[in-house]
Amino acid sequence: MKTESSSSQNKWQLKSSKEVYDNAWIRVEHDEVITPTGTDGVYGRIHFKNKAIAIIPIDNELNTWIVGQYRYTLKEYSWELPMGGGPVGEDILASAQRELQEETGITADQWTQILRLHTSNCVCDEEAFVYVAESLSFGETSFDETEDLAIKKLPFSELVQMCMDGQITDAITVAGVLAYERILAG
Repeated sequence: MKTESSSSQNKWQLKSSKEVYDNAWIRVEHDEVITPTGTDGVYGRIHFKNKAIAIIPIDNELNTWIVGQYRYTLKEYSWELPMGGGPVGEDILASAQRELQEETGITADQWTQILRLHTSNCVCDEEAFVYVAESLSFGETSFDETEDLAIKKLPFSELVQMCMDGQITDAITVAGVLAYERILAG
């Protein structure tokens, strides 16, 4: 049986790094490395140029809103929290406020950050944040040119069930919903 290492120091050694792809959202790098055990290896890294930001809008009756869209990468339809990207260096809360309005037409007077997470830390550096938005007002959406979204209002308890029974598989949505459920439970 292997025991847990007490060292939190970086034992990876970078020999060389080469950019292999770059677009407006990500950069992919190929690294030649020496692994923590001293062997030669390679590592592919995806650098995200935006922070992932998701919002749980909640009204006084504990209803919420989710958005549905076809996810090209997965080749399937996905229901998830309203979310989007905030450029690295931009105020995260301002990005959250913009995304909620764009995707649902909702604005909020009260914002609480409830979660910070890394989405797939073995291959990428994406950092995600989840906010709860309360004291809601309703207006018009302003979708991005690539978005074809459906908007659904539902009780928060139903959203929890959708996460638990696998109807929702988006990691940020599931983590955010379960974190907020725990907060509500006190």
